[in-house]
Amino acid sequence: MFGLSELAVILIVVIAVILAKKGPELARSAGKSARILKAEARAMKKKEEENEAAADAPPRIVPGETAVPGTGATAPGAERPSAPAPERTERTGGTPPQDSRP
Repeated sequence: MFGLSELAVILIVVIAVILAKKGPELARSAGKSARILKAEARAMKKKEEENEAAADAPPRIVPGETAVPGTGATAPGAERPSAPAPERTERTGGTPPQDSRP
């Protein structure tokens, strides 16, 4: 009935007819998608540059307790908080501990 070459020609004609109807719409949506992707990539690059600039800036100086970076320990010569640590008592039963403040 039909050979391979005739089927290929018919397939090419059908694809050409479909593309003639939907081609402009597909190209328009592909262009919009490319513009959105490019804008998002630019925004991410700008945000990354801002983060790098903030990381290169000198640290802010905040008055108060001095701490050694990365250790959480207080630097020599700085005052330590004088509040004592709260006492820990064991609970018995399911009742919460009572507050002993007046």
